Amino acid sequence: MKRQQFKKRKKRKNFAKKIGLFMIALLCFFAVMFLSLRIYAQVAGAPPLTVPKASIFLDSNHNQIGDYFTKERRYWTDLDEISPYLIDATVAVEDKDFFEHSGFDFSRIAGAVLADIKAGGKVQGASTLTQQYARNLYLTHEKTWNRKLNEALFAYRLELFYSKEEILEGYLNTVYYGHGMYGAEAASRYFYGKSVKDLTLAEASMLAGVPKGPTYYSPINNLEKATNRQQVILRLMNEQGKITDEEKTHATSEHVALKSDDWIANKSIAPYFLDVVWEEASDILEKKNLSISEGGWTIQTTLNQAHQRAAENAIKTNMPNSELQVGFVSMEADTGFVTALVGGRDYSISSFNRVALGNRQPGSAIKPILYAAALEKDFTPMSFLDVSETTFTYDSGRATYTPQNVNKKYADHELSMAQALAISDNIYAVKALENIGYRSFRDVQKRFGLNYSEKDIPSIALGTAENSLYDLTNAYNIIAAGGEKRQPITVLSITDAKGKVVYKYKKPEKEQVISKQDAFILTQMMTGMFDPVFSDYSPATGLSLRSRMSHTYAAKSGTTNSDQWMIGFTPSLTAGVWNGYDQGKTLSVQTDMAASKQVWIDFMETAIDGKANETFTMPNGVEPVTVDIRTGKLAHESCSSQRIVYMKTEDVPTESCASFDLFNQDSWGNFFESLPFEALRNFWE
Repeated sequence: MKRQQFKKRKKRKNFAKKIGLFMIALLCFFAVMFLSLRIYAQVAGAPPLTVPKASIFLDSNHNQIGDYFTKERRYWTDLDEISPYLIDATVAVEDKDFFEHSGFDFSRIAGAVLADIKAGGKVQGASTLTQQYARNLYLTHEKTWNRKLNEALFAYRLELFYSKEEILEGYLNTVYYGHGMYGAEAASRYFYGKSVKDLTLAEASMLAGVPKGPTYYSPINNLEKATNRQQVILRLMNEQGKITDEEKTHATSEHVALKSDDWIANKSIAPYFLDVVWEEASDILEKKNLSISEGGWTIQTTLNQAHQRAAENAIKTNMPNSELQVGFVSMEADTGFVTALVGGRDYSISSFNRVALGNRQPGSAIKPILYAAALEKDFTPMSFLDVSETTFTYDSGRATYTPQNVNKKYADHELSMAQALAISDNIYAVKALENIGYRSFRDVQKRFGLNYSEKDIPSIALGTAENSLYDLTNAYNIIAAGGEKRQPITVLSITDAKGKVVYKYKKPEKEQVISKQDAFILTQMMTGMFDPVFSDYSPATGLSLRSRMSHTYAAKSGTTNSDQWMIGFTPSLTAGVWNGYDQGKTLSVQTDMAASKQVWIDFMETAIDGKANETFTMPNGVEPVTVDIRTGKLAHESCSSQRIVYMKTEDVPTESCASFDLFNQDSWGNFFESLPFEALRNFWE
């Protein structure tokens, strides 16, 4: 009996000894594992916290107008800029012991393991906020033990090298809230139309419930499920002492207003414009050895939302219901800032930017540039040329060219440059080119930043060298700026994710493209397209708009078989419109060709509505002269067609149209037209 008891005691001692040895071995194992983990973590170092961030765009008044993101829409927000309600709600529902544990909640892990063993697979999560943050940063969401092991390793490293506040901030900026929104700021803007710092308790508690199942608990997708989960979170916050009974009751009864429709509408603001901004900002950052792909940039732009709306409404109102495409851009004359841009009828159908990328033949819209070159070669507004039908010979006599006017008609008398520009006479343009020389025209085109032809072909006077609306409108903007160089600008400043300003626009040094005198004289000639006094065998090309004009405009239209242009300006604002078909299809005279002018006048009248009429500032060395349009001589009351034109002082005529020359037909004409007797005037005619 004693021997049996002895054996039992010995067996128990041996068992206890084995258990002790096992526990020691187990402790040693865990000690070695912990030490190895510590060494691994120290060697591996702090895991990077870099995540893709959206870059945001602001208009000229600092209002957000859009964003740009690569993979995930996210706006990184500091923890102290996040509503305390959302912080408390998130911790309450996701990880109530977050500030106490070291990255792992062992009681939750044990419960999850038992549930998984019972189910025979990975069914229940036990991840802390730290582990979830690690998964958001570095891993996928697949339910495997391998992923859980890696998640634990990353979580340990995060806890080792970063504070709880840094981890919580990171989690709230990386967690997915559905609808393409990553991070609390993006989600708050999407669901509620406000910054995350301004969330109420009701809004925050509903938002905190979404990450558990963005498809199921999104208030956009299922408001009932979202509200039920919100009530659970409010109860947990109350039980954990985060909110009072009164706060819980108030939040439960508060109506939460969802504003995703506003957010979606906001994303459609000037998409073509923002594409141009992105390219310009990319170039700016590249020159500073920075990459725009890093994200997190805040880019203030030149966009004037009132101008953008005016442009879009003008297009919507005046464009025919067809495949006819449109390009529109407006610029400030003083700065070159682009205030509005529309690159096509519908960005969602075609994102191709027909303003900046669509090079087309400008037709007669190139003539102001040609006549700028002519003014430098001693032409004046009253320089007359024979504009009868003409065949031009070029290429050393091997080729000929016979230009035609739009209406196939020709004047039977000489025209001045001012009148030729107003009615867009093509014969005058080609003869002016031959007079000044191809080199002079090319030189001026270069200075204006335009494409040009290296070939000496007469047709280039009529705009056969292709240019973009962006560049040609900028050329007109240079004229509006008194001949001073301008570049289209869309970016005012760029700030990085940390709030540091890395770029701020500075106005460049002044540089004259053409003289102030020539720019002013050219501008005044360009007002002639709206003036009936210049009408001759053909009406001035802008007469159809005259009844709608409440301000003084200088402008020029251009027409080819497949393109219609209208570009013009006041002293402060320039706008350009192009119409055409992407495939180069022939325009219809009745409908298509009318659209560009109507879009242009609608925009200009809306954009400057309520403002006083602006006058162009006359520089020194230029004088206003009242002349007889038909002769270019000083006007007399007996002269039938009179207008004020502006000329350089040395070019002002001295002879009156009333001076009588016995052998001059115009003198006899003026004489008879001045007579009071209708019969004699009729006899003369």
